[in-house]
Amino acid sequence: MHLTVHIASQQMTLHEDDGQCRTYSVSTASNGTGQQEGSWQTPLGRHVIKAKFGAGLPLNAVFVARRFTGEIYSPELCGRFPERKDWILTRILWLGGLEPGYNLNGNVDTESRYIYIHGSPDTAVMGQPGSRGCIRMRNADIVDLFDRVEEGTCITIQPT
Repeated sequence: MHLTVHIASQQMTLHEDDGQCRTYSVSTASNGTGQQEGSWQTPLGRHVIKAKFGAGLPLNAVFVARRFTGEIYSPELCGRFPERKDWILTRILWLGGLEPGYNLNGNVDTESRYIYIHGSPDTAVMGQPGSRGCIRMRNADIVDLFDRVEEGTCITIQPT
Protein backbone atom coordinates (compact mmCIF):
# COMPACT_ATOMS: atom_id res chain seq x y z
CA MET A 1 0.00 0.00 0.00
CA HIS A 2 1.22 3.50 -0.79
CA LEU A 3 -0.02 7.02 -1.49
CA THR A 4 0.79 9.40 -4.33
CA VAL A 5 0.02 13.12 -4.23
CA HIS A 6 -0.17 14.75 -7.64
CA ILE A 7 0.44 18.49 -7.18
CA ALA A 8 -0.63 19.47 -10.72
CA SER A 9 -4.08 17.84 -10.44
CA GLN A 10 -4.45 18.39 -6.66
CA GLN A 11 -5.34 14.74 -6.18
CA MET A 12 -4.08 11.99 -3.93
CA THR A 13 -4.30 8.32 -4.85
CA LEU A 14 -4.24 5.46 -2.37
CA HIS A 15 -2.81 2.38 -4.07
CA GLU A 16 -4.06 -0.57 -2.04
CA ASP A 17 -2.35 -3.95 -1.78
CA ASP A 18 -5.19 -5.66 -3.67
CA GLY A 19 -4.62 -3.43 -6.72
CA GLN A 20 -7.56 -1.15 -6.01
CA CYS A 21 -7.07 2.62 -6.07
CA ARG A 22 -8.95 5.38 -4.28
CA THR A 23 -8.58 9.00 -5.36
CA TYR A 24 -9.18 12.01 -3.16
CA SER A 25 -9.30 15.70 -4.01
CA VAL A 26 -6.76 17.66 -1.92
CA SER A 27 -5.37 21.15 -1.47
CA THR A 28 -1.61 21.68 -1.21
CA ALA A 29 0.35 24.87 -0.47
CA SER A 30 -0.68 28.17 -2.01
CA ASN A 31 3.08 28.96 -2.13
CA GLY A 32 3.74 25.95 -4.39
CA THR A 33 6.25 23.20 -3.71
CA GLY A 34 9.56 23.36 -1.92
CA GLN A 35 11.62 21.77 0.77
CA GLN A 36 12.89 24.77 2.75
CA GLU A 37 11.86 25.35 6.35
CA GLY A 38 9.76 28.53 6.64
CA SER A 39 8.76 28.47 2.96
CA TRP A 40 5.11 27.49 3.63
CA GLN A 41 5.47 25.15 0.62
CA THR A 42 4.51 21.49 0.20
CA PRO A 43 7.62 19.28 0.11
CA LEU A 44 8.23 16.91 -2.78
CA GLY A 45 9.69 13.41 -2.80
CA ARG A 46 9.35 10.19 -0.86
CA HIS A 47 7.83 10.33 2.61
CA VAL A 48 6.36 8.06 5.24
CA ILE A 49 3.47 8.46 7.68
CA LYS A 50 5.34 8.91 10.98
CA ALA A 51 2.33 9.23 13.29
CA LYS A 52 -1.47 9.30 13.31
CA PHE A 53 -3.60 11.53 15.56
CA GLY A 54 -7.33 11.74 16.17
CA ALA A 55 -8.63 8.16 16.09
CA GLY A 56 -12.22 8.11 17.31
CA LEU A 57 -12.67 11.88 17.51
CA PRO A 58 -15.71 13.49 15.88
CA LEU A 59 -15.67 15.26 12.53
CA ASN A 60 -14.41 18.84 12.87
CA ALA A 61 -12.42 18.11 16.04
CA VAL A 62 -9.91 20.99 16.34
CA PHE A 63 -6.19 20.32 16.76
CA VAL A 64 -3.45 22.67 17.91
CA ALA A 65 0.08 21.27 18.06
CA ARG A 66 -1.36 17.78 17.32
CA ARG A 67 -3.54 17.91 20.41
CA PHE A 68 -7.35 17.92 20.43
CA THR A 69 -8.40 21.23 21.97
CA GLY A 70 -11.83 19.94 23.01
CA GLU A 71 -13.38 22.28 20.43
CA ILE A 72 -15.51 21.34 17.44
CA TYR A 73 -15.02 23.64 14.46
CA SER A 74 -17.92 25.88 13.44
CA PRO A 75 -18.19 29.19 11.61
CA GLU A 76 -18.85 30.83 15.00
CA LEU A 77 -15.63 29.37 16.46
CA CYS A 78 -13.72 30.56 13.38
CA GLY A 79 -15.15 34.04 13.89
CA ARG A 80 -13.94 34.12 17.50
CA PHE A 81 -10.39 33.15 16.49
CA PRO A 82 -9.54 35.02 13.26
CA GLU A 83 -5.82 34.64 13.99
CA ARG A 84 -6.03 30.86 13.55
CA LYS A 85 -5.07 30.10 9.96
CA ASP A 86 -5.43 26.84 8.04
CA TRP A 87 -7.47 25.00 10.67
CA ILE A 88 -6.34 21.43 11.35
CA LEU A 89 -9.40 19.26 11.87
CA THR A 90 -10.67 15.70 12.38
CA ARG A 91 -7.47 13.62 11.82
CA ILE A 92 -3.74 14.16 11.29
CA LEU A 93 -1.23 12.04 9.40
CA TRP A 94 2.23 13.46 10.23
CA LEU A 95 4.74 13.00 7.43
CA GLY A 96 8.48 12.39 7.59
CA GLY A 97 10.89 12.62 4.67
CA LEU A 98 12.93 9.66 3.46
CA GLU A 99 15.54 11.43 1.31
CA PRO A 100 18.54 12.82 3.27
CA GLY A 101 19.36 16.39 2.30
CA TYR A 102 16.18 16.70 0.23
CA ASN A 103 13.31 16.21 2.72
CA LEU A 104 15.13 14.62 5.67
CA ASN A 105 17.45 16.37 8.16
CA GLY A 106 18.64 19.96 8.33
CA ASN A 107 16.47 22.85 7.18
CA VAL A 108 14.56 20.67 4.69
CA ASP A 109 13.20 18.10 7.16
CA THR A 110 9.52 17.41 6.48
CA GLU A 111 8.83 16.08 9.98
CA SER A 112 10.36 19.07 11.78
CA ARG A 113 8.43 21.36 9.39
CA TYR A 114 5.24 19.75 10.78
CA ILE A 115 3.88 18.75 7.38
CA TYR A 116 0.61 16.84 7.74
CA ILE A 117 -2.24 15.41 5.79
CA HIS A 118 -5.26 16.72 7.70
CA GLY A 119 -8.94 17.58 7.59
CA SER A 120 -10.13 21.12 6.98
CA PRO A 121 -13.29 23.26 7.22
CA ASP A 122 -16.04 22.58 4.69
CA THR A 123 -15.37 26.06 3.29
CA ALA A 124 -11.79 25.12 2.28
CA VAL A 125 -11.64 24.64 -1.47
CA MET A 126 -10.26 21.32 -2.65
CA GLY A 127 -8.73 20.80 -6.08
CA GLN A 128 -6.61 23.93 -5.94
CA PRO A 129 -3.65 25.08 -3.83
CA GLY A 130 -4.59 26.90 -0.65
CA SER A 131 -2.77 25.50 2.39
CA ARG A 132 0.26 26.73 4.31
CA GLY A 133 2.35 23.68 3.33
CA CYS A 134 0.25 20.75 4.47
CA ILE A 135 -2.03 18.57 2.37
CA ARG A 136 -5.63 19.40 3.22
CA MET A 137 -8.57 17.05 2.70
CA ARG A 138 -12.31 17.04 3.25
CA ASN A 139 -13.15 15.68 6.69
CA ALA A 140 -15.00 12.59 5.45
CA ASP A 141 -12.07 11.81 3.13
CA ILE A 142 -9.41 12.10 5.85
CA VAL A 143 -11.43 9.75 8.08
CA ASP A 144 -11.67 7.23 5.23
CA LEU A 145 -7.94 7.49 4.48
CA PHE A 146 -6.94 7.44 8.18
CA ASP A 147 -8.80 4.16 8.67
CA ARG A 148 -7.06 2.55 5.68
CA VAL A 149 -3.41 3.49 6.27
CA GLU A 150 -0.93 2.69 9.02
CA GLU A 151 2.11 4.41 10.41
CA GLY A 152 4.91 3.48 8.04
CA THR A 153 2.80 3.81 4.89
CA CYS A 154 4.89 5.41 2.12
CA ILE A 155 3.74 8.51 0.25
CA THR A 156 5.27 10.16 -2.79
CA ILE A 157 4.54 13.83 -3.42
CA GLN A 158 5.22 14.65 -7.06
CA PRO A 159 4.74 17.75 -9.20
CA THR A 160 2.76 15.98 -11.95
